[in-house]
Amino acid sequence: MVPTLYFMRHGETDWNVEARLQGQRDIPLNDVGRVQAEEAGRKLRDVLAHPEDLPWLVSPLSRTRETAEIARDAIGLYPPYYKLDERLKELTFGDWEGKTWPELRRTDNAGVDARFADKWGYAPPNGESYDMLCKRIGAWLDTVEHDSIVVSHGGVARALFVLRAGMKPHEASDADIWQGKLLVFRDGRADWV
Repeated sequence: MVPTLYFMRHGETDWNVEARLQGQRDIPLNDVGRVQAEEAGRKLRDVLAHPEDLPWLVSPLSRTRETAEIARDAIGLYPPYYKLDERLKELTFGDWEGKTWPELRRTDNAGVDARFADKWGYAPPNGESYDMLCKRIGAWLDTVEHDSIVVSHGGVARALFVLRAGMKPHEASDADIWQGKLLVFRDGRADWV
């Protein structure tokens, strides 16, 4: 049986607000992000009677760790009790991290054009493509044996859309990935809560 994944994207950061490419940069949550983490925790409690019974698998970046801890605290669980997994880190944008799309247009217009022509397959300089990320997440999925709560990133959700919900890569690369909500991957589907 394929395990159900209860997925939370980390809450908002200042770089999300500025539309900066975060990738694997360790950017903390902002105040809105902390509220979103609480909301996601409460939504988890609404759909899962005993979230304490499942493993919590978390990206090691501070924005995901803080999201997990706030969500756990919001539903009465010991905040720092979860397992970190490096494979759950966000896609890396390499040399593009920390920049906005308008800034990149001025410094690497050809690269931006190439990326928008093939969002799934293009890797920025020293970065990853969604296809590369999908391979990393696929290898991680092979190790997940039980229903789990996953706290990670938007790119990881896109990979899961393809790997667990049968979405086409070009659709997944454009899908909205909400903060403060819960995404349940079950029975070949992905449903927002």
